[in-house]
Amino acid sequence: MEPWVWVVVAVFLFIVLSKTFIIVLPYQNGVKERLGKYVRNLSPGLNMIFPFIENVKKVDMRENVIDVPPQEVITQDNVTPTVDAIIYYQVTDPFRVLYNVSNFEMAAVKLAQTNLRNIVGELELDQTLTSREMINTRLREVLDEATDRWGVRVTRVEIKKIDPPHDITEAMSRQMKAERTKRAAILDAEGIKLAAILEAEGKRQAAILEAEGKAEAVRKAADAEKYRLVEVANGEAQSIELVFDSIHKGNPTNDLIAIRYLKTLEAVADGKANKVFIPYESSGILGSIAQVAELFKKDNDIQEG
Repeated sequence: MEPWVWVVVAVFLFIVLSKTFIIVLPYQNGVKERLGKYVRNLSPGLNMIFPFIENVKKVDMRENVIDVPPQEVITQDNVTPTVDAIIYYQVTDPFRVLYNVSNFEMAAVKLAQTNLRNIVGELELDQTLTSREMINTRLREVLDEATDRWGVRVTRVEIKKIDPPHDITEAMSRQMKAERTKRAAILDAEGIKLAAILEAEGKRQAAILEAEGKAEAVRKAADAEKYRLVEVANGEAQSIELVFDSIHKGNPTNDLIAIRYLKTLEAVADGKANKVFIPYESSGILGSIAQVAELFKKDNDIQEG
């Protein structure tokens, strides 16, 4: 046999073997067809088919992403922002994703754009800008329900950005600047008010403390004066008591007491007082004083004679 025949046979056998053994990767699932008719799904690993009669279509079972192109939508208040999103999905049934839809990614993009216009059209611009999570949730629910018959599960939807028109953006910027200026003015006014309150409170506390200090000083001065008067009175009382005891211990006569009393009256007369009160019990002493006076009178008469 000619050498070129062997070459042709070897090439044919190589092609047959390559068509016979099919390797399905771990993240894939194979769909086996025989003469254009579905047979069964193939699990990951080495699988064998009849070449030229059967063929295998591989489906990626991992989570995939579709980028929804930006599009203009009309809000309820007739503003046309530009919105784009990202869709994350995962194939759950290779059979349905191959036979129930011809181009899943295009169908998903068109479905997302349509429903995105419907959802945003029910909201005003401010709600659209602040309700991304709500839009994501509603869009995911709609897409997941619609793609279920295609053998696909939509895991999540994310709004990438929402761009209002340029004039609206400038107006919003001016509004935000005015709001910040307003808040700054309010904060300044509150700061001034608080400072004034604190200053007045400080002055009030200082006045109270000063008054309390003066009152304490007056009280202490009064206590000191009271203590001094009490001590002086106690000293005088003790002095009188000592004098009284000494006089009685010496058994003085009425004449001596009368002379001592006259000296006391003389000291009283030198003062500013013009009245002297003599107790009733001193009648005996007064008699002695009269006798002493009579003696002084007699002495004076003898000296004059």
